[in-house]
Amino acid sequence: MRQVAFEAEVREKTGKEVAKKLRRQGLIPAILYGPHTEPLPLSVKVNELEKLLHRHRGESLIFNLTVQENGGTSQRLAILKELQYHPVTDKIIHADFYEIRMDEPVEVDVPVEVVGKAKGVEKGGLLEVLLRELTVSCLPDRIPDTIKIDVSDLDVGDVIHVRDITPPEGVKLVDHPDEPVVTILEVEEEKPAEETASEEGL
Repeated sequence: MRQVAFEAEVREKTGKEVAKKLRRQGLIPAILYGPHTEPLPLSVKVNELEKLLHRHRGESLIFNLTVQENGGTSQRLAILKELQYHPVTDKIIHADFYEIRMDEPVEVDVPVEVVGKAKGVEKGGLLEVLLRELTVSCLPDRIPDTIKIDVSDLDVGDVIHVRDITPPEGVKLVDHPDEPVVTILEVEEEKPAEETASEEGL
């Protein structure tokens, strides 16, 4: 879990017109909230946020926010809870920051990373990842970048459920234990056209 510095400014007004004006200035609306935090409307530089996310792609980040308000600043620790994207340009148009405390557990979604080559795939099966992310609960400094799942022993028809996964130390899986995460599907070979036609004629 990496900490990164980032700046934000409290915005006094909200609404669609305010959001459009911010975006013309290279800013986007954002919100900071949490169990101990009243929702605080912010504006952030979208290019700086995109650069940061690109530079640390694949890493879990804690944002050390410097929040500017009425000529003063305050420091807040937060994780990025959600991003909203423009449906056409795919540019970030809104960001949700969730304020955290380093001594309190937080629930976050962590990507699944499949490692190893399944023996079922070597037999012609198809590996299917049913859950791309798992929800974990842990202290902020324990948030893993990914949850690794070794599929080496997975044969055709086998399934790995949440209960079968051992998370890193200090990390608890929140998803239902019976939820399937990865499986190997049997792939039926297509019969030659001549063979199919002869069967249909029977």
